[in-house]
Amino acid sequence: MSNIGGIASTSTAELLKQKNKVDSDGGGDFANQLKSAIDEVNEIQQKSDKAVADMATGQVKDLHQAALAIGKAETSMQLMLEIRNKALNAYKELGRTQL
Repeated sequence: MSNIGGIASTSTAELLKQKNKVDSDGGGDFANQLKSAIDEVNEIQQKSDKAVADMATGQVKDLHQAALAIGKAETSMQLMLEIRNKALNAYKELGRTQL
């Protein structure tokens, strides 16, 4: 493998191995992947809500960890919204496609 600018190149054989591994694990199902991503974002949001509640009641033990949880929740929500927007745009574009 050549290393150009700090990025290692990946051979076609390695990509096929990765694809076969994903397919054999059942991870190739888009709906399942989307559901697990939404569940993960929901879990992060719940941790953030708990951190905010703990800060409001004075029960927070580590302010830094609470701030990190809140920041992670914001970032994950922004990412999920961008993915939703891209999916909606793709759906609309498919609707405009003439056969």
